[in-house]
Amino acid sequence: MMRLLVPAVVVSLLAACAAPPPEGPVALRILAINDFHGNLKPSAGGIRIPDPADPSKRIVVPAGGSEHLATAVQGLRAGHRNTIFVAAGDLIGASPLLSALFHDEPTVESLSMMGLAASAVGNHEFDEGWQELLRMQAGGCHPKDGCRGPQPYRGAGFQYLAASTIDTATGRTILPAYILREFDGIPVAFIGLTLKGTPGIVTPAGVAGLDFRDEAETVNALVPELRAKGVEAIVVLIHEGGMATGGHNECPAISGAIVEIVGRLDRAVDLVVSGHTHQAYNCVIDGRLVTSADKYGTVVSAIDVTLDRRSRDVTMARADNVIVRTAEFAKDPAQTKLIAAYETLAAPLEGRVVGRIAAPLSREVNGAGESVLGNIIADAQLAATQAAAEGGAELAFMNPGGVRADLVSKSGGPVTYGDLFTVQPFSNALVTMSLTGAQIVSLLEQQWLNQPRPRILHVARGFSYAWDAARPEGSRVVPGSVRIGGQPVDPVRRYRVTVNEFLASGGDGFAVLREGQQRVFGRFDVDALEAWVAAHSPLAAGPLDRIRRLN
Repeated sequence: MMRLLVPAVVVSLLAACAAPPPEGPVALRILAINDFHGNLKPSAGGIRIPDPADPSKRIVVPAGGSEHLATAVQGLRAGHRNTIFVAAGDLIGASPLLSALFHDEPTVESLSMMGLAASAVGNHEFDEGWQELLRMQAGGCHPKDGCRGPQPYRGAGFQYLAASTIDTATGRTILPAYILREFDGIPVAFIGLTLKGTPGIVTPAGVAGLDFRDEAETVNALVPELRAKGVEAIVVLIHEGGMATGGHNECPAISGAIVEIVGRLDRAVDLVVSGHTHQAYNCVIDGRLVTSADKYGTVVSAIDVTLDRRSRDVTMARADNVIVRTAEFAKDPAQTKLIAAYETLAAPLEGRVVGRIAAPLSREVNGAGESVLGNIIADAQLAATQAAAEGGAELAFMNPGGVRADLVSKSGGPVTYGDLFTVQPFSNALVTMSLTGAQIVSLLEQQWLNQPRPRILHVARGFSYAWDAARPEGSRVVPGSVRIGGQPVDPVRRYRVTVNEFLASGGDGFAVLREGQQRVFGRFDVDALEAWVAAHSPLAAGPLDRIRRLN
């Protein structure tokens, strides 16, 4: 083979003509989401934002879903030399049927296709236990159900991070604490972790053998290790958040756990991507940028960071919470194809028979606010959480708006899982909490307070009360009428109460439920209903005698 000899002078000239090394600050765009919860399709609720025409009111904007999210992420990356896509946990768990039927494998596949690089673990990543979380990361068929998808499950194309979650048997984190990425030669660390209180809001068996350590202490302990590796730019992805006021891109006030955590972080931490509270906010806390991107893929936080070449640190960070409007961002064809493949496979699973009903069960309420189906759902939720390990529930409440359809059989008696999902399509986890008797009475009074119309909660067997329509709002519950297990409610005693995750967060105006303590997260509401139908087939209507209305 002929060797081409190139004179040294020519080499020198070629080197001189080569592009000079980049100079000046380095621009980095971080795209972030949180609390996707397997919403491959846009959720019915979209995102609520202040009405531009009247900021005192709110409007619902259709948004979210993987098809539109993928297009938004691609568009927000365009024109930026350095980008990374990250998340703050709860990407899976409490998911709609399309993802939940396949143990959320479609969601992990979808986000991997979008180029997600890393995510903190959230509490819902432990819904099926921490060994299942490891399978979601590494791949492989489900140990019980096998491979149900269109192809064997290959695992996550992104890295889950669990800096504060320790396997007590080994003393090591169950997943990496952080990832390092270089942008034009400058290393940036992304630390990921979940909230310390995770064991109190998930099924205990799912986190047995794990220790969840303090969030700020965990991060601060990693700073010397990162600096020893030459890292000065540090981003925290944390599945914990706050409650903010204002619009999705504002932060006139914020409260909650994230405020205290950020205040205790080492000054080496430059910015924080948060989640958990299903809020959208763009804040500065303790001099640092803190963001959250709502839920269900309705928002992407586009965070623009400037890195200094000399100090290798962050000198500027600002964010824009971009709403993933379905009318603005077209459907990504690859995501559409993925969804279609799983929808085809879901059809027979959706038709799985779970039991029988003696006759259609109606959600229509009587004059007191009770309904046949509402009582059944409340009974199912009480039964699912009565065991001590599941929460030790003594009573249960169900919001009427969460009962979306009558329970009917398309084939004259047999009930399918799809039928149940039509009734309860939100895949809310059940939450069992401690409330005093006085708080329970306050909860009942909130059925009329600040409501567009009365929202009479469905109640489980063993609970009863009377209300008087002639009495003023705030005092409609007839004194002495509230009974639990046949006994008058004790105002100071603490009772174990089960509601769904929506109500537990104060949904539908039931703010007192935010005060519930010692929370335990259980199975999904629809799964509780399935177990009840299977155990009581053929299921029949019961008497409507739990709530009495006077006047």
